[in-house]
Amino acid sequence: MTRRFLRTEPLIPDDLLDRLIENGRTAEVQDGFDPFPVVKLFTPDLSATWLITEAYPEGADIRLYGLCDPGLGSPELGYLMLSEIEDVRGKLGLPVERDLYFEAEHRLSIYAKIARHAGMIVT
Repeated sequence: MTRRFLRTEPLIPDDLLDRLIENGRTAEVQDGFDPFPVVKLFTPDLSATWLITEAYPEGADIRLYGLCDPGLGSPELGYLMLSEIEDVRGKLGLPVERDLYFEAEHRLSIYAKIARHAGMIVT
């Protein structure tokens, strides 16, 4: 039996979402834009991790960009929808969480280089 856990607050709060959207606007006009990740998301009962740098509102959903690792040993840069992340559940049915203490030390390109070498996102 898979339990469904209800989220009491948004996965990405408005202040962080505003920063992600601003990064998205900058990325659209600045070639080579390489921001620091704003948000780290993870599954507490699975090995999936996401370092998110940008957001693009699309109707009722939000397209995110960042370093994505579904826990299969092949992290890559890419886009995904916020609703897809919110639907992810690990082995125990736990939802994705935001690392409340994450502070980026590197720009996204450095995290991506380290992740490719390690086969996983390292923060």
